[in-house]
Amino acid sequence: MDLSSHKHKRGLWNSRLGFIMAASGSAVGLGNIWKFPYIVGQNGGGAFVLVYILCTLAVGLPIMLAEFTIGRKTKLNPVGAFQALKPNSNWVKVGYMGVLAGFLILSFYGVVGGWTLAYVIKALTHTMTAFSSSNEAGKFFGTFISNTWEILFYQALFMGICVGIVLRGVQGGIEKACKVLMPTLVVILVILMFRALTLPGAIDGVEFYLKPDFSKIGPQTILIALGQAFFSLSLGMGCMLTYGSYLSDQENLASATVYVVIFDTMIALLVGMVIFPAVFAMGLEPTEGPSLVFSVLPAVFFDMPFGNIVSIIFFTLLAIAAITSGISLLEVVVAYFIDQRKWGREKAVLITSAVIFAFGVPSSLSFGILSDVKLFGMTFFDHVDNIASNYLLPLGGMLTAIFIGWIWGTKNAEEEIKKNETKPHWINIWRFLICYISPVAVFFVFCAKFI
Repeated sequence: MDLSSHKHKRGLWNSRLGFIMAASGSAVGLGNIWKFPYIVGQNGGGAFVLVYILCTLAVGLPIMLAEFTIGRKTKLNPVGAFQALKPNSNWVKVGYMGVLAGFLILSFYGVVGGWTLAYVIKALTHTMTAFSSSNEAGKFFGTFISNTWEILFYQALFMGICVGIVLRGVQGGIEKACKVLMPTLVVILVILMFRALTLPGAIDGVEFYLKPDFSKIGPQTILIALGQAFFSLSLGMGCMLTYGSYLSDQENLASATVYVVIFDTMIALLVGMVIFPAVFAMGLEPTEGPSLVFSVLPAVFFDMPFGNIVSIIFFTLLAIAAITSGISLLEVVVAYFIDQRKWGREKAVLITSAVIFAFGVPSSLSFGILSDVKLFGMTFFDHVDNIASNYLLPLGGMLTAIFIGWIWGTKNAEEEIKKNETKPHWINIWRFLICYISPVAVFFVFCAKFI
């Protein structure tokens, strides 16, 4: 493929801000809001936060820059990118892994995204009434996710919103949506944080969250922090590579990467400042698992003055985070069919989204009529999540780092990175991290899943 002619035909981000908002939207997903708080709660609070930030800088940032670099150099989807840089080699399989990861993750992510939309609507219509306890809120959630038709409706609604945005293209759809949704998300977070901090007893939550207890830090904690840093940045699933492919050659890759990482980390930290003060103020445990968001927080909200309004605002936040990640996952699959199969955008979006939705139906029903259908003790939802999160993502991230560091080479990557860098003094640090630290760290995260 003639890359130079392809670059002129392909869409680009309209502005630097648009790209940063879109990439941040991809990174800021339910992992930041759903997973990060309970992981912090389980691993001792503030000390874990410090380790997480260090892991993000040492592992997450170098791999993100690598993905953006590959994307912009080739102006192609993950499959086309690896094919262009290393023709007729097995490295193209890394690209296929990225597209497959995007497909699989969106299939079950659409289910959870549907839950967030449902809770917004339930809060708006006062379907959720005041819960006397988290157990009551948990029962409400259990009843909801086992309702076949309701759960499928909200899954379809979520996919429909993603389709509507991605259909409009890079500039008119994804960029325009993220420019509105991401600032909205930040405003909502700040409002919720101030509300949480004004609750009686909130200071205990802040202390737990920010006061480091280094006695809690061990090898396992570091591995958990590494894993969370990697996954929260949407690495290894083709999203950042695909978004990087729409970058113009005039953009400064390094600073754009730093902005995205800072934005993503800031969101995760702000969420902690919402959840921990609220949970402590209500006398609940901060170590609840993933059920915290849907089973515990609704009870917390309704115990507050103006609780219903707070609930609406919070679940709107969740829905926005889910949508901005959902559109990036869909775009990975769509870009493959546009670039490699020469499909038009409309055909690519409609067909791929329909297949993703259909594949996601068993995941949707894994909490209801298919809850007893298990293989090796796991539901369909759990298996898809396990394959994507525990295998495809870390392998994809590790192999991308190895590819940049040792196969395509840091010299070629640096030429692309330096296009708009006058004196990149930091390049030697990045070279060391991408060659030695990032791939080894992700390898340990990968291996830890089996210990």
